[in-house]
Amino acid sequence: MRKLDNYVMRTVGASMLVVMFVVLSLDLVFGFIAELDDTWGDYQALQALSYIIMTLPRRIYDYLPVGAFMGCLIGLGAMANSSELTVMRAAGVSIRRIVWSAMKPTLVVVVIGLLLGEYVAPHTERIAQSQKAMALGASKNIAAASGVWHREGNTFIHLNAVQPDGVLVGVSLFVLDDDRWLSSSTFAERATYQGGHWLLENASRTRIFRDRTEQQSYSQLRWDSGLTPDVLSVLIVKPENLAMTGLYTYASYLDEQGLNATNYWLAFWKKALAPVTMAVMVLVAISFVFGPLRSVTMGFRVFTGIIVGLLFKYTQDLLGPMSLVYGFSPILAILTPIVVFAAIGGLLMRRAG
Repeated sequence: MRKLDNYVMRTVGASMLVVMFVVLSLDLVFGFIAELDDTWGDYQALQALSYIIMTLPRRIYDYLPVGAFMGCLIGLGAMANSSELTVMRAAGVSIRRIVWSAMKPTLVVVVIGLLLGEYVAPHTERIAQSQKAMALGASKNIAAASGVWHREGNTFIHLNAVQPDGVLVGVSLFVLDDDRWLSSSTFAERATYQGGHWLLENASRTRIFRDRTEQQSYSQLRWDSGLTPDVLSVLIVKPENLAMTGLYTYASYLDEQGLNATNYWLAFWKKALAPVTMAVMVLVAISFVFGPLRSVTMGFRVFTGIIVGLLFKYTQDLLGPMSLVYGFSPILAILTPIVVFAAIGGLLMRRAG
């Protein structure tokens, strides 16, 4: 029996690797082509290639659920087509044991996903975004197209880049008074954290009055803000590419500031429930092989897998923004498709048994 378990594990695991290789290869090629459209200044083909390589851990993390689902569907499907599953069932191997053997490679994928999503992908993504912004001239362009916006009280902040060491590059501060009048605008090439406050370097400030403006230049200028390097380091990266610890820290900070943190809580719960998502997707794949896709061609099985995977993804992608608009809990938006697909998989498995 152990040999059968190992055989199922190897078959499913190898199929997952093949699917990941094919999907990632296509994604890297098309990603590089898309980056070539952004080449400008010092950001050329070589820098674009470096950016694609640095974002590889994030891309692997994004496609792990697809790899697990499609790999299991194709691996077990190939065994079904060659009647190996039928022979196993006739030899007394239960469906439950086959399911557990197919789930074991998924556990490895879950562990890899947790490590990549928490410790590797956020760090490399931050470096990639910072290097790209610097190559595009982050310290020279006021409110460049890259970077992020943030509001703290009546101050609107734009950061062109946040370097991995916590140094800010291209800092723009726009201060509004109680009448919503733009009272001052400040731009600094760099900013470093000095333990409780920020020190702006090579800064210029323009004070805007009703009838005149005044401009001053500073080699150094103090900036008091509740933002810390730990909080700012998450700003330059999209919420879905952050570590769970970073998401929790920044979402809590936004709640303290009275700002909307739903987008970050949504990304937090999506990451927290990612292992459950992968397990459910694999369960659905297994139920399809033992159920409606037991005797179809491999091409149709792959087509069905793509449709089901896209349906799951688009359901989550649709419910996520709906939670932002209609105000229901982000965790509900993530759990709903998981519960629905788990119920479908469980129902098909009961019929197969």
